[in-house]
Amino acid sequence: MMIHEITEQAGKNRKRKRIGRGHGSGWGKQSGRGHKGAGSRRGHSTRFQFEGGQMPYFRRMPKFGFSNTNFTINFWTVNLREIVAHSDFAKGGSVNTASLVKAGLVRDDSRDIKILGSVGDDGLKVKLDVEVSRVTDGARKHIEGAGGSVKETGTRRDRVRGVDRNSDDRSPKNLTKKLRRGKNAG
Repeated sequence: MMIHEITEQAGKNRKRKRIGRGHGSGWGKQSGRGHKGAGSRRGHSTRFQFEGGQMPYFRRMPKFGFSNTNFTINFWTVNLREIVAHSDFAKGGSVNTASLVKAGLVRDDSRDIKILGSVGDDGLKVKLDVEVSRVTDGARKHIEGAGGSVKETGTRRDRVRGVDRNSDDRSPKNLTKKLRRGKNAG
């Protein structure tokens, strides 16, 4: 019978390694930490992928292929409940990039703004005139249900592709190539 065959039935039966308890323990003097250096000091840790200073594995791998991450659109997102809770919009009014920056709900105008439709249990009670890049369908329903208006200006990508965000048909009009995605790829 080999040791690897009995361990499953016998279970784990190994004593704890008692460090720093003198020579009799078998881990005397430096307590298994070796001589001097950063590894012998307390609080020292290295990244699990650290390879002692040689060129790391992920940097040795050849890089190839294409990623769409450079072309993603980053939005500042604001919930309707945050807008209504703010004192500037408590009685309604115009919601646009400048007013959201002034209210402190958005940091700056470096990104497009997207309004999300989370309102709360009692719904939207004030009239808001919203003019931002994107508005979710749920937010649009709440705003128009309260008597407000929504105008989506669209992102740069929408304008290049000829997408009218305010119409029911939001398909791109300025495509120079056929889209090769979905069932009707051809």
